[in-house]
Amino acid sequence: MTKTLIELARMTDDEARAYLESLIWPNGPVCPHCGSVETFRLNGESHRAGLLKCKACREQFTVTVGSIMEDSHIPLTKWVLAFHFLCSSKKGMSAKQLQRELGFGSYETAWFMSHRIREAMDSGPLEKALKGTVEMDETYVGGKPRPGDGKEHKRGRGTSKTPVVVAVERKGKSQAEPVAHVDTKTLKAIASANVDQTAILMTDELSVYPGVAKGFAGHETVNHGEGQYVRQAIGLSANTNTAESFFSLLKRGHYGTYHKMSAKHMSRYCDEFSFRWDHRKVTDGERTESAIEGMTGKRLMYKALVGKE
Repeated sequence: MTKTLIELARMTDDEARAYLESLIWPNGPVCPHCGSVETFRLNGESHRAGLLKCKACREQFTVTVGSIMEDSHIPLTKWVLAFHFLCSSKKGMSAKQLQRELGFGSYETAWFMSHRIREAMDSGPLEKALKGTVEMDETYVGGKPRPGDGKEHKRGRGTSKTPVVVAVERKGKSQAEPVAHVDTKTLKAIASANVDQTAILMTDELSVYPGVAKGFAGHETVNHGEGQYVRQAIGLSANTNTAESFFSLLKRGHYGTYHKMSAKHMSRYCDEFSFRWDHRKVTDGERTESAIEGMTGKRLMYKALVGKE
């Protein structure tokens, strides 16, 4: 049975460790070094809690080794709460609020933890998993222009904001990512990696999309420039309303929660909002457990995150 926020908050560190082990190793411990299931626990007084040893490679490990939690000194109870906060907050939770909620002494600790959880949420390319009717759209994410700064501020293409493209299956999953250029080559690569060729693409009137849609089963458009947002076509409703709904959540998270999403870390914010979108039909507890299950086999070092490596 999934855990509620109250149940997670009442956990001891040993209970939190057992909870993580039940999710990461549902069939028993697995060595992260060699993959062997021949392991045993080290329960001596000199051994730290949760320590195991592999009979095959003789390496020691805990449930956090080989995951985004490795080498963290943050109590496991705070880790599971942080996962729940980011998974249950529809528009995200700022690092500043996470710092307050979990009682961290520094903002950097909460900020680093947030990005590591986003790393766990990253599912990677969907490998043509999007099928049926798939909507593609683009938006631009960034701060509002400052009045009187003497700069020319454009909307849409040509803006200094970060372009973000989403491909989203109606009633299904999504794949969102920042791009350097909104052109046929870039969007075609995203579509080819994530959308099955049997899909029908729904887009707006942007001139790059006919080239992007080549090779797919069909392509329907709506002309937003002429005020057209829904059009009946081939027995389907041609629109990009699902993609617009995704962007609405992303931008509300930007303006209302994070306030600043730098281009450098935009891909991680996209992973966060895609993860919650893909798990929107399950409970907060189930969403949290899915994120925790994705934490293994991933590392994110602070020096790499801040660009010092």
